[in-house]
Amino acid sequence: MRIDILCLYPRLFDAFLAEAFPGLARERGVLEVAVHDLRDWATDRHRSVDDAPYGGGPGMVMTPEPLVTAIEALAGPRGAGREARVVALGPQGRPLCQALLSELAAAPRLVLVCGRFEGIDQRVLDLAVDEEVSIGDYVLSGGEVPAMVVVEGIVRLLPGVLGNPESLRRESFAGEAGAGGGVLEGPQYTRPPVFRGHAVPEVLRSGDHAAIERWRREQARHTSAVRRPDLQARPAPGGVDRQGEKES
Repeated sequence: MRIDILCLYPRLFDAFLAEAFPGLARERGVLEVAVHDLRDWATDRHRSVDDAPYGGGPGMVMTPEPLVTAIEALAGPRGAGREARVVALGPQGRPLCQALLSELAAAPRLVLVCGRFEGIDQRVLDLAVDEEVSIGDYVLSGGEVPAMVVVEGIVRLLPGVLGNPESLRRESFAGEAGAGGGVLEGPQYTRPPVFRGHAVPEVLRSGDHAAIERWRREQARHTSAVRRPDLQARPAPGGVDRQGEKES
């Protein structure tokens, strides 16, 4: 898979792409990432990429010419023959979730567009971007950190990156998460068996794999109901009724 990242602060990605799973994926040859400085497509001597908004208001807006030119240079014009899926990171986008990460990971090539300032000129979104994605309902200074979130989420889904693919099935929001339907994962324990008077649940030390599986499912359901009751109201992937599944 190849990911191109278009941004104003490319050096922010240096350490991120060299370490942990992104670094491992690149080392194993399953991921190629190129980070591009948007100012390389600016046409004036100041390498300008922003201007004051029409209609007034605070801040600056990213101008369309360098952005559209850069996107088309990396992905081609928007349409059936486009070489990559172009995703802009911004608060008006589709909320990022595990299902969307799986969808993005299935694309052979992505271009991630990182906004800055007060946002991107709407004509860029209309002419050159395939979709917008938001990582949450809060304000950040730019799209570089959201782009890292997207890359981190995608990398873990690429074949040959995780040491144990079973991890994908049991994690919160992904696969079964120990309870089905993409709910939260339940509590985890490791050695020692007792720490400051708190013992690991006996069932996890019993060796009874069926009982352990039942316990994990029950704990995942309980954790989800207490900490994220909103998850129970969401439709599960494939149209499964979560409430009915919870009671089964």
